[in-house]
Amino acid sequence: MTAVVLSIGSNLGDRLARLQSVVDGLDGTVVAVSPVYETDAWGGVDQGPFLNAVVLGDDPELNPHGWLRRAHQLEDAAQRVRAQRWGPRTLDVDLVSCRDSDGEVTVHDDVLTLPHPYAHVRAFVLAPWLAVDPQATLTVAGRVSSIAHLLDDVDPAERAGVRLTGQALRLGDGS
Repeated sequence: MTAVVLSIGSNLGDRLARLQSVVDGLDGTVVAVSPVYETDAWGGVDQGPFLNAVVLGDDPELNPHGWLRRAHQLEDAAQRVRAQRWGPRTLDVDLVSCRDSDGEVTVHDDVLTLPHPYAHVRAFVLAPWLAVDPQATLTVAGRVSSIAHLLDDVDPAERAGVRLTGQALRLGDGS
């Protein structure tokens, strides 16, 4: 039913292996994966840098809440602990946007908000997303904007904190 944009990040343990676990765990639903970026931590908590990437997935069997369950399963498998908001974590898998045959899906309930309410101000989401899908758009406050335009609007200091690593995640077919 839905295509999804997932933002993935890790700043504890083998960060690259944690990101790879998402691609592996999503198996045949992964359509594309961005390059890997190292990013300064966001949210004001003193901690080490993250590795971040964006994964594009598609599964006719999953609705947005199904994607959220998959994200939580992947975080649980990485022993994610939710001790501190925006604190260090083994793995973070955020749903950024979902689309179905009618377009971008909007959800506002007790467990899920789509599109992601902060994606448009986070360079660590926008830069990898732009790299993997240069034509991508996101609805912000009822207005559809290109990811490129949204990234241009992010504070230059935050954009500078998102650095291409040269590392890559492997899709299941070995690419």
